[in-house]
Parts: sequence; structure tokens; C-alpha cells
Amino acid sequence: MHIQVVNFHLKDLGEEEYGKLCAQLAPTFAEIPGLISKVWLADKATNTYGGVYTWRNREAMVAFTKTDLFASVVSHPNLIDIKSTDFSVLEAPTQVTRGLAAVPA
Repeated sequence: MHIQVVNFHLKDLGEEEYGKLCAQLAPTFAEIPGLISKVWLADKATNTYGGVYTWRNREAMVAFTKTDLFASVVSHPNLIDIKSTDFSVLEAPTQVTRGLAAVPA
């Protein structure tokens, strides 16, 4: 498993409009090969938004960075200061603490 945390700020886009955009894009993200889950994040007080992605492996995450969907997100004029950090998962202790959702085979 591999975790990716993406954060950004909204520019000239209200939270309601952003929420509608997320709702439109969610089904597309759900179909990304190798993506186990995506948690959508919002902190209105700091204008910080983003997602926590759980990937089957790092290769799936890297493959996503080569898609049109990824290109459209990182070039979106209303999403600024985009930061992406990825992490390996220590799976054994994470399973003990129920940190991973059930992963489809």
C-alpha cells in the first residue's frame, strides 16, 4: 500500500462551487486503477483542501500522475499552492490499529 496526501488552496472559487466540482469528479476518481480510496479534505478556516489517497502500490500512484485527470487537476487555475507528499505504509502495525480499509482483491 501507498499513501499520498495532497493539499492546496482555492483561488477565486467558493467552497460551495468547489463542493459541486468534487461531487462531479468523485465518480471519475472512483474508477482510477489502483486507487483503493480517496478521502476528500476541507479546512475552510485556512482555505486548505485536498485529499488522502490510498493506493494499491506506489506504481499505481505514479501511473495516475501520467493521466489527463491528474494534468487537469494540477493545471486547474482555481487550485493553487498544490503540494503532494507520498508515504510507504507500515502494514503490519497499521492492520492492528485498523488503519486500512478492507481492500478489494
